[in-house]
Amino acid sequence: MASLSPERRARHRDFLLSQRTPDGGFRGRDLENEGLPGDLYYTGFAVRALAVLGAFEEPIAADVARFLSRHDPLRLGAIDLVSWLYSAVVVQAAGGGDPLADAPSDWPERLASGLEANRSADGGYAKTPAGAAGSTYTSFLVALTLELIGRDVPAPGRLAQFLFDMQRDDGGFVELAPVRRSGTNPTAAAAVLLKLLGHADDELKTDLRGFLTEVTDPAGGVRANTRIPFPDGLSTFTALLMCRDLGLPDPLPAAAMRRWAETELELPTGGFRGAAWDVNADAEYTFYGLGVLALAATDDSGSAVEIA
Repeated sequence: MASLSPERRARHRDFLLSQRTPDGGFRGRDLENEGLPGDLYYTGFAVRALAVLGAFEEPIAADVARFLSRHDPLRLGAIDLVSWLYSAVVVQAAGGGDPLADAPSDWPERLASGLEANRSADGGYAKTPAGAAGSTYTSFLVALTLELIGRDVPAPGRLAQFLFDMQRDDGGFVELAPVRRSGTNPTAAAAVLLKLLGHADDELKTDLRGFLTEVTDPAGGVRANTRIPFPDGLSTFTALLMCRDLGLPDPLPAAAMRRWAETELELPTGGFRGAAWDVNADAEYTFYGLGVLALAATDDSGSAVEIA
């Protein structure tokens, strides 16, 4: 985030640090109860956002390590597990210690085995072992987790077929099989995962470009689906990241996305909200907002764009 002025970086850093909880974690959206413990999901976003800002310092890392020690990664679901692992990696890089130092030596195998228990008959991964049908986003998280621990996805062909079964006629993808209307976020998850599995061909890229034209908002952001009237930070970030990852043209000019994020999402007191209808900033949407600004600091040709 070197393209952001020091003053803006400091505002967002201070906002994120204001979300810390006494147990070393970071709070979620429940802003009314100061006594709640840290939330693993939001802690993962706060850690990554601070790292992006260059503000994840060793004392903070040590506190987060203390928070992570309260959670056994072998007992976490896919969403919290990714948050835990990402946080652990950043903590270790910042000199906060190794949260896995006391883990059993076979923890990667046990972790992979536990994730495979969520494999559903359709080839995807469900949110729980009892889940009857795969979830596009959960499948993406499982594959991401396996990559983080140096393991391959078992039966990758089955997973790829599951993802293609989630594709709809508009070129996008859905989260669950019964859903008929594609969404930006499951589309981004499916596309990035298909690339990881070696299936990001020209036909897929053409489909994705077509879908993006339906959800791109002239105001400067990307909408969650065609029925949602307003763009949001999560959808804009995932769409932009997907385009960069697959070598697709950006859905909008970088300047338009940057202007939209600055005027609609970025709060003058620090932090980012989710969309124009949102009221409060939080760690998750601050990460997405910073991500949009970082990606929009260069256009899809790689040319740098200055941000004041």
